[in-house]
Amino acid sequence: MTINILTILPEMFAPLQSSIIGRAVKDGSITINIINIRDFSDKKHHNTDDYPFGGGAGMLMMPQPIFDAFSSIKEPGTRIYMSPKGRVLNDSLARELAECENITILCGHYEGVDQRVIDNLIDMELSVGDYVLTGGEMPAMIVVDAVSRYVGGVLGSMESAHGDSFGDGLLEYPQYTRPADYKGMKVPQVLLDGNHALINKWRREQQLLLTKKMRPDLLESAELSQKDREFLLRLEENEE
Repeated sequence: MTINILTILPEMFAPLQSSIIGRAVKDGSITINIINIRDFSDKKHHNTDDYPFGGGAGMLMMPQPIFDAFSSIKEPGTRIYMSPKGRVLNDSLARELAECENITILCGHYEGVDQRVIDNLIDMELSVGDYVLTGGEMPAMIVVDAVSRYVGGVLGSMESAHGDSFGDGLLEYPQYTRPADYKGMKVPQVLLDGNHALINKWRREQQLLLTKKMRPDLLESAELSQKDREFLLRLEENEE
């Protein structure tokens, strides 16, 4: 997968050179191209913003540098603009984008970008939550991280991705490591006995319990078996 990122602050993407994403880039599982929009400005000082027509606070990114930056990309694929007005990123959408061969992410700044950019160059406006940030760079990194996890070869095992929170529509079960007893705080015995059928049962029930407690809205769309529903029903009966 190739991910192109258009930004006026390329230095902000240094974290993508580290950890799992950095290793995935080095081994060729993904390619990340950081494109500096300022390099395409036809202005003397390479500025990329100007005052909005009609007045208003702040500056707006001009179309010319962005159009030319997009023109430099041979295969932009799905073109995304990071915007608080966009579709909110979730696990399902991250999986969907991971199926793309190429995606291109435009990071806005100041008060945003000229609407002609959105109308003519963008396939999808994407948000990471109902709040406003100073620019699209950090949201873009969130998208890269969330999407890359579902690209083959990025994680050691795809089971890691599908077992995490939201992988099956539920929150992740609690996990423990050594020592089994730390200052009197003990790991649940079921995880120590080696009975994988009981371990899987315990983990699934913990997923259902935590999701019901912390994100009950997820249960409405999660894929639940008859055993799952019976367990949830028993929880409700015990609460009464």
